[in-house]
Amino acid sequence: MKTKTWRFFLMSSLLLLTCFYQAAAQAGRGKARLGGLVLDDAGKPIASAKVVVLYVSGEKTQWEAFTDKDGEWGLIGIGSGNALITASAEGYIPAQTNVSISQIERNPKVVLKLKRLEPAKDSAVRDEASLAFIEKATQLFNEKNYDQALAVLEQFLAQNPETYQVQILIGDCYREKGDIDKAIETYNEAIGKAKGDERMGKEMIAKSLAAVGDCYLRKGDLVQAQDFFKQSLNTYPDNETLAYNVGEIFFSNQKLDEAIHYFTIATQIKPNWAPPRYKLGLVNLNKADYEKAKEHFKKFLELESDTDLAAQAKNILEYLEKIKK
Repeated sequence: MKTKTWRFFLMSSLLLLTCFYQAAAQAGRGKARLGGLVLDDAGKPIASAKVVVLYVSGEKTQWEAFTDKDGEWGLIGIGSGNALITASAEGYIPAQTNVSISQIERNPKVVLKLKRLEPAKDSAVRDEASLAFIEKATQLFNEKNYDQALAVLEQFLAQNPETYQVQILIGDCYREKGDIDKAIETYNEAIGKAKGDERMGKEMIAKSLAAVGDCYLRKGDLVQAQDFFKQSLNTYPDNETLAYNVGEIFFSNQKLDEAIHYFTIATQIKPNWAPPRYKLGLVNLNKADYEKAKEHFKKFLELESDTDLAAQAKNILEYLEKIKK
């Protein structure tokens, strides 16, 4: 009887916490903290980069921040939910990622790397004015003005045909518009051009393949989505962030077994990275596999023991231990 009582108490407590923070997070406002880094492709910080956090469901809400001299940025008092984070800076190709922002756990740092726009031997970027197209398109995208963003990006690509990376941003516009087939077509065009790029082609191919996988997941085709996510990771197997982000996509869609698979890959690539361990704890908690959840929370605490997120992990572990009694 005690076991059932404590299980009910645990799940009821977690449900109450979730409801409380969801209520507090209306219109993108709440108690969450979010921060990260913006780096160049050599791993050096980019100062004064603009970071936009755009909530992708419900009421249109966005937050903005700028990086300091160390490339760091932070926001406080924001709400929970799924958000698109975009970083942009003059002279660089913007980068984006999707994250799930939580009120009841510490959110991992969001690290975005920007590729410098460099002239190719026979064309590419010819003047500083062209770079303004990218910043304008990013602004329009964050405002959900996808048709206008597309027009700007297409104009930029016409002037800078060698800057094929822009096609990924064009694909993102089509995807968010709901034109999934056109988005897939555009990502595939980027993949074709990236194959001839020895410097950054591998990363662009991996990113495009993951984007195609996201498209198929939105279409409800889990088999195709899995195939493209797998191709993405095979293309860039040493990128733990890519695996983690795929896990987040599946977790946000309540595809728990798939989320476990990709969070586990992230731990295999970078064993001492704490965030995927915490996520594995949460996913297994959702599956009511309490022993596995405890295993991952304990491993997380070995890696990260003195943070707000660690305090949350300890509290959950205390509840889970009481289930046995």
